[in-house]
Parts: sequence; structure tokens; C-alpha cells
Amino acid sequence: MGLPALAFHPRLTRPDRLVLQQLGDDLSAVDADAVDPAEPVIAKLQALNDPADARFEPTVFTSYDLDEARALISPGFLRRLFEGYVAWARGVVRVETDAVFVTHLLLYFGTSVPSAVLLFARFSYLHAVLHIALQGSYMGPYTLLKHQHIHQRGVLARRFAVIDELFPYVMDPLMGHTWNSYFYHHVKHHHVEGNGPGDLSSTIRYQRDSLSHFLMYLGRFFFFVWFDLPRYFWRSGRTVLACKAAFWEIGSYVALFAAFKTNAAAATFVFGLPLFFLRIALMVGNWGQHAFVDADEPDSDYRSSVTLVDVASNRFCFNDGYHTSHHLNPLRHWRDHPAAFLSQRADYAAQDALVFHDIDYVFITVRLLQKRYDILARALVPIGARQKAMSLDERAVMLRRHTRQFSEAEVRDKFRTLTAAAKAKMG
Repeated sequence: MGLPALAFHPRLTRPDRLVLQQLGDDLSAVDADAVDPAEPVIAKLQALNDPADARFEPTVFTSYDLDEARALISPGFLRRLFEGYVAWARGVVRVETDAVFVTHLLLYFGTSVPSAVLLFARFSYLHAVLHIALQGSYMGPYTLLKHQHIHQRGVLARRFAVIDELFPYVMDPLMGHTWNSYFYHHVKHHHVEGNGPGDLSSTIRYQRDSLSHFLMYLGRFFFFVWFDLPRYFWRSGRTVLACKAAFWEIGSYVALFAAFKTNAAAATFVFGLPLFFLRIALMVGNWGQHAFVDADEPDSDYRSSVTLVDVASNRFCFNDGYHTSHHLNPLRHWRDHPAAFLSQRADYAAQDALVFHDIDYVFITVRLLQKRYDILARALVPIGARQKAMSLDERAVMLRRHTRQFSEAEVRDKFRTLTAAAKAKMG
């Protein structure tokens, strides 16, 4: 049977370590207990998120958990300054766990904005290269901060509503986003269609381990999303959304053109390259998130998305690895995903959901395009009796089967329910 030895990366978040430890215990368990052995772990995860609990810990930095940050700061003035900042930041955000969003916004406005202004005022290629490298390190965390923002309609406390509303109009272009397009595409479109046949970013019509198919997938989004998304809304009878999506997407390109007319070199590094790299990254990530689709029930969120317990997705990108949990409840707060996953892991197992560890979405995509199913099978954490009974080779075969392209006949046959549900969501 060959159950895997789980790899505990030293930089896993505390919640991820608890989740992975529990999954390891589940692997070695012989019989199901009447009482879920994960209940104490779930209670601890919930306590970490509850400001009324003595064990509550806000997230202040992505690189360090709170206890790790405190250990790095010597007692005295700096420690008092740090604790004062944490208390203040908890009051600035809408949810007290999210002090990290204040940290990141201060970081972006203190570095990206002045750097961009300086490039337009006095351009140099050395500065430009350093700037794009800095932005490259920011794009992932910022995009997932925005992910929380668009689903929760803001991240800051109500008294900071004006800042909450306006900061994306400054930061989005610097991070490769066109204004408001992420909201319209992700919330108003992707979560309505759910990787089904009407989803512009759906993977089902592609062979997900084929480089040529991936390049077609990337090319359609890269070159035609400005047209496809408004057309989707128009065809679905949501005329106002069609006009808004077109206005903000085309308006962003007009602003980019104006920036090029002002200073072409600076605009290339400040706006053009971030847009280029982010659009590639978004499609690489989405391919990894929805590459494995079970043909037996492709309209199931459990069977068309994955869960990752890894450092890149969860420590630096606000638990983006819990993608199935997010699709099950798009309004679930990012800090609640680990506890929700453990609470519902029996459902995940019953549905043959896929859980990976020690790999992120980018490398899922890379390994698929290399057809390295052996590596992907080793990264899989078997859940449920059926997966645990499989050999490594059998897991690789299962994963390969889930990447098969759907024919149009299969799409029509297997997605009838989803199409009806999507129409109902549109109202």
C-alpha cells in the first residue's frame, strides 16, 4: 500500500502544521473513532481566531507567526513598540486576525508608490530592475489580500471605509491588476460558473498535462479577457455588469497608454511588466487549482479543485491553498479554512477530494506539463479508505485520469445541473 511519509516544511504556519499532523494521524489510524480525534485540534485552531480567547493570535507578518515575531524582538522599548503596533493594527482592520493587511498596505505604500514616482521622475535601469523584482515579491500576497477584499467587500474597519475603497485604485496597476477586473471576473463570474462550461477560466476543455493546451488557455485569457468577460455578462443578460467590466478594463488600458506617452521606459517597468507577469501567474495558478477534475462528478467542488498544505500558498498568500474550502464557501474568512477543512475532512474523504502537501499551484502546473505524475502522487496526502488503499502507482494513474480533456458531448451531459445552478445565481 505504501502510505507516504509526510514532509513537514519548517516554515509551515502553525495551523498548517496542526492540520498536517492530524492528516498524518488519520493515515496511521486503523478504525474510525466514535469521537473525532481532531476535535481538540479544531478547538485550538478556532481559539487562535477568537479575540475573546486567551490563545488568540492575530497575523501580523506573513513571514512569522506571532510567537516567532515576539521571540525575535528583545524585551524593552522595541517590544513595547511592537505590541502597541499590533494593538493599533487590530483596531484598523475589519477582522482582528487581519493586522497583517495593515502591515502590507503600509509596506506597499511606503515602498512601491515612492519607487514608482521616482522612476517616472528620474528613470534608471538599475532602479527599474530592482523595482520589478520588488513588485514580483509583492504580487502574490497583494493579490490574495485583494481576494479577501473583493469577497468581503473590504478589509479595513468601517471608519476607514474611504481608504478601503480607494487604495486598490492606487495599488492595483502597480501590482499588475486592471481596475476592478479581479472582482468582476472572480466574484461575479468564476464563482458563479465554478469551473464549468460557462467559465472563461475553466480547464475542462483542455488536456491539463499538455503544454500546447496550456498555452492556448493562457493565450485566450491574456489577449481576449478584455472582450470575453463583458461579452459573457452581456450574453447572460447582465448588461450593467457588462458595461462596468468593459469600462474598467478598457479604462485601465487607456491609462496605461497615457503613462507610456509620459515616460515609456518607466511605464514599462511600473505598469507594463507587472501586468504581463501577473496575467501569466494568474493562469498558471488557476490551472493548478482546477487541473484535476473527476469525470464521474465534475460539477462537485470537492472533485474539481484541490487543497494544498504548503508554505507558498498558505504562509505568504493567506491560506490560498485551501481552494476547495473556498469554493465550498466563498465568504469564509481566510483564517477559518484550516479548522473548516479538518471539521469537514470526512466529507472530503467521502468525495475523493484531493489534498496535496509540500507543493504549490505553480509547481503542480509545472509537474503536470512535465507529466511527472510520480512526483504529484508522492505529494498527495491520501484521505479516505479508497485513496489509502492505493499504491503510489495507482495514485499516479488516478491523477492522470483526472487531467483528461472533456469532449463537448461530455460537457453537455455532465454539466446540466451546474448550468442550471449558474443561471439561478445570476438571478
